[in-house]
Amino acid sequence: MERTFILLKPDCVERRLVGRILSRFEDKGLNLVAMKLLKVTPDLAKKHYAEHLEKPFYPALEEFITGAPVVAAIVEGLQAIEVVRGMLGPTSGLKAPSGTIRGDFSSSRQMNLVHASDGPEAAAREIPLYFSNDEIVEHTPTIGPWLKASDED
Repeated sequence: MERTFILLKPDCVERRLVGRILSRFEDKGLNLVAMKLLKVTPDLAKKHYAEHLEKPFYPALEEFITGAPVVAAIVEGLQAIEVVRGMLGPTSGLKAPSGTIRGDFSSSRQMNLVHASDGPEAAAREIPLYFSNDEIVEHTPTIGPWLKASDED
């Protein structure tokens, strides 16, 4: 099982889409192993978006991500990173196809509702920014055998 980090951004929380978006991940068979509501501080924003600090759009990005609460979560499942990224669709909601989260709910590049780790290295870096080890719940739902064949991993 692979784990990935997702962040339901301020626009998602403010538009009251958290439940609808989380249900899509659960409907896909991904397991929630950690989740919390929080406000991103400027310090946390700088750590999360470290690769963008020197870019001209960073101040607006920080203002956006610290502007309202977010929901941070870790989901796990088969090829979770690829599956979640596919479910989100392209960064811009205007370019995202119908059926993806951004295609169905977003019409913006920045206000695109959800951030998700783009690879294993990003997930390994982002998860500890938001969660300590004791906040991650190890659990195998009883529905597991009905979501994948026993020889899939």
